[in-house]
Amino acid sequence: MGTGADSRLAERLKSLALATKRDYSAGHERPLGGYLAAMAGFGTYTAAWATVVRLRGRPLPDRPEPWDVFLTAVATFRLSRLISKASVTSPLRAPFTRYVGPQGPAELHEEARADDGKDTVGELLTCPFCMSVWVAATLTGGQLLWPHATRTAMGALTALAGADALQLAHAALTDKATGGK
Repeated sequence: MGTGADSRLAERLKSLALATKRDYSAGHERPLGGYLAAMAGFGTYTAAWATVVRLRGRPLPDRPEPWDVFLTAVATFRLSRLISKASVTSPLRAPFTRYVGPQGPAELHEEARADDGKDTVGELLTCPFCMSVWVAATLTGGQLLWPHATRTAMGALTALAGADALQLAHAALTDKATGGK
């Protein structure tokens, strides 16, 4: 008796999911299943960090220190762009993306591959905004488990972001001073 009822429930849920996908996508191909898997993966990832922090008996701060928030924000920005846009990290993205062309200084424009379920991973790997959620979670977990090493790495990433800003400012000023020559 349970098997038939389970089968009917499964069919109803599948039908509901397909109707929701059809109604939501408005004729466009949207990888909702991949996004659902990514959300589940992120939930599992953060739960794993929380479990390790708890098992190691590391205390949670009452509130984040403003300096740590700033350092985490800048380091997250820089590492997210390094992972998702840098030329040097393109081999990590290549199995899930397709090269389109250059995009800014030392950055690439790539598109997610639509084959074999690689589209969601490709979108994640080429979107610095999407990647920043994972990077911020990683840096936060790192601060709880290995605060000195993580802050040192975040300081280096923040210095790199500052150096990038100075390089771009220098190029813009040089371009303005020379009239673009």
